[in-house]
Amino acid sequence: MNDFFDKCLQQGYMMLSSGSTGPQKKLWQSADKIKEANRVAREVQKIQTTSRIYTVCKIDHAGGLLAQSLPARDIGASVEVEDFNHIRWCERIVEFTHSHLTPKMARVISKSKQWKDLDLTGKIITCGSDRVPAETINKFTAKGATFIANWGMTEIGPIVINKTYIPGSVAEDFEGNTVMGDVCYCDWRISDDNELWVKSDTCIYRGWFPTGDLVKVHNDIMYYMGRKDA
Repeated sequence: MNDFFDKCLQQGYMMLSSGSTGPQKKLWQSADKIKEANRVAREVQKIQTTSRIYTVCKIDHAGGLLAQSLPARDIGASVEVEDFNHIRWCERIVEFTHSHLTPKMARVISKSKQWKDLDLTGKIITCGSDRVPAETINKFTAKGATFIANWGMTEIGPIVINKTYIPGSVAEDFEGNTVMGDVCYCDWRISDDNELWVKSDTCIYRGWFPTGDLVKVHNDIMYYMGRKDA
């Protein structure tokens, strides 16, 4: 697996989009784009050479490869890749400092028998790829985790807009819409019809990219409303 990571870092990688926002597409991730996205991901998630990453998302998708695995491997941090199993995750997370979950994974974990006795103190859990409900955020911070809700796309990287919740934080959904973030590592604007447009060195496109995502901003926090083409 490390050889694969190193090849991606050195040469780039042709990645399939997740398909969550439409038909899957082949999207070239250049080495320069990956390098900049890695820098952002490490800064947001405080990934250091001593960090230990537990990757349970599919490695051929952005969440598995780009969120934590490549950013960590890029600086020589430890990365372990394993198929997701909620019981296994609860048993093994104590060995690691970081893990990235989809909202569905996080819900399954929080409803498991192992959840009652789980202590996530000191763990940094990042969550994205779909709506991240406040209920999920609050469950994980109550267990001692630092929980990072994030927005991104395969085109621009998975950690480009985010919000960090520390233990004791309480998240709320605004008008039924879920949080995207209050920290942006990109230029952004919202069109008259509420579509988010972004521009960044972490994007595979030059210039402004229309994401197709509809957003609202409330108290300086960006919230996800749905897809423009839904």
